[in-house]
Amino acid sequence: MKLTRSFASKVVAWSAAFAVATGAVVLPAQVANPGTAKAVRIKGAARYTTGDNRWHPLSEGDVLKAGAVIQTASNSQVDLLLSDREEPVAEPFTPALVYHPEAEARINLVRMYENTVLAVDKLTWMETGADRITETQLDLRAGRIFGTVKKLSGASRYEVKIPNGVAGIRGTVFDLDVSGLIKVLVGLVIESIAKPDGTVATQVVKGGQMYNPATDRLTDIPNADINQMRLLARECGMGRRAPRSGFPHDWTIRWFSPKIGYYPNPIPR
Repeated sequence: MKLTRSFASKVVAWSAAFAVATGAVVLPAQVANPGTAKAVRIKGAARYTTGDNRWHPLSEGDVLKAGAVIQTASNSQVDLLLSDREEPVAEPFTPALVYHPEAEARINLVRMYENTVLAVDKLTWMETGADRITETQLDLRAGRIFGTVKKLSGASRYEVKIPNGVAGIRGTVFDLDVSGLIKVLVGLVIESIAKPDGTVATQVVKGGQMYNPATDRLTDIPNADINQMRLLARECGMGRRAPRSGFPHDWTIRWFSPKIGYYPNPIPR
């Protein structure tokens, strides 16, 4: 119990550090509305529990709230759409997307890879009159996740806990595994890791960079990994919509009406 309380106190301290480092504003207590996590795509098998130690099969369309824990099986993956409304938006995915490296994510989505355990600790939103403030806290207990996060307002927070630390995310595309190894395609992540000697190391990871806590090295992401992350970002709905394609009228086709004769276009109904 002593270790648990110690770790909890570190998480609180790290969260406060993120608020300062990222410019987040700590607001007085207000009434927060619950957000949702919707399973929008499932490959293979996954299950979830709502905190009562009873596991249920996860199906596409299932809507979960804070307190849920999701687990993926081998050779499986799950895409969770995190929404700051009571019902998640229904159109996160479309093939009509053009990816741009500098583009901002349009949705908050987390892809869980195989053998991953992820808890949704907190998912809330509130209106302040001038802005929408969101707070997301995830707990990556095993495995690896890929995420896209919309640009956050100054007072909003998005954090992912791992067994030995926490990552504060600010409007970005990232890849994080349970060891703390993180890759950032665009945006910014501030990661704090507890070292074996009890000290805490904080590292700022910017777009195009990766950080490995095991070696304490900050390096550029290899090109092959960047290309893979770009493909995933496009698949997960990041980018801007491509303009709609028009179809020129085929003047070799003439429409005929018994009342008005030949007509150059289909007669409006």
